[in-house]
Amino acid sequence: MLKHIKPNAKILIFIICLVLAIIPCGCSTSQTPISRTGFYFDTVIQITMYDSKKESCLDECMELADKYEKLLSPTVEGSDIWNINHSNGHPVVVSDETLMLLENALSYCDMTNGRIDLTIEAVSGLWDFHEEAGNENTQSRVPDKEKIEEALGHVDYRNLSINDSTVILKDPEASVTLGFIAKGFIADKIKEYLLSQNVKNAIINLGGNLLAVGSKPDGTPFQFGIQKPFDKQGAIIATLPVSDRSLVSSGVYERCFYQDDVLYHHILNSSTGYPVQNNLLGVTILSDSSMMGDALSTTCLVLGLDEGMALIESLDGVDAVFITDDYELHYSSGL
Repeated sequence: MLKHIKPNAKILIFIICLVLAIIPCGCSTSQTPISRTGFYFDTVIQITMYDSKKESCLDECMELADKYEKLLSPTVEGSDIWNINHSNGHPVVVSDETLMLLENALSYCDMTNGRIDLTIEAVSGLWDFHEEAGNENTQSRVPDKEKIEEALGHVDYRNLSINDSTVILKDPEASVTLGFIAKGFIADKIKEYLLSQNVKNAIINLGGNLLAVGSKPDGTPFQFGIQKPFDKQGAIIATLPVSDRSLVSSGVYERCFYQDDVLYHHILNSSTGYPVQNNLLGVTILSDSSMMGDALSTTCLVLGLDEGMALIESLDGVDAVFITDDYELHYSSGL
């Protein structure tokens, strides 16, 4: 589950987003791309199109980003998620889009028997992963064991119930976060808008969640690169051709720190309250739906290589690349 990054990290994140996680490479020169950059969801986002006559669409994309941040962010007062988290156990009426996203999030909680849990914020809020990834000179920031154990008592997705358009969070001390699925949903909505405006070639980059609209103007696929974990220069460990699909990565190297030579990262075990311990460094998902790719990248990282790969192989139209701690790449059968 994802921990939000403070807005004062804008410049650092902008630099990282150029090289981190998944990087678009080899843009066509047959048309000059136009882009718009903004700061939403506590990260830098960028929309790139290959149709200068539709430049106004870029402004609308940013307005959509603003709309969904105000609807789904747990830190924006008055958002649906903020209202749920501050309801003190009382019913909250939410929008149809929030309802759909909550239902999808709960399906991953059910599928993993709570190893993915949308109420993990009670624990993740105790951790601070804001330092540069892999920085070995950070101060001690591992939370007290007693605080983690107390917070774990408020982590249970089954405390969230939905009845028509009404949501009830039964535990007033619990807190919902959709950080493992929301950016993918928003990317899908932006793509839906661009297609409605007859935009045929574009890249949607929501802080590393990449979604291709069509292909490059010359008809060839975009080439998206997967970052080598922990490489400070943003070296590419693999590239994938992508047309009209989503590519999303999650990794233990994205937000992490060392303490006493132990790596602590932001993907938390919902049973222990500490970072997931398996031999995975990262997972990249290729899918038609960015919402699905977003959720699956975190889910597979939590499940580990064997269970995660089995899940991917059971799904139609979804592929994955798993990176283990020996930097070996494990591809699903479709790749």
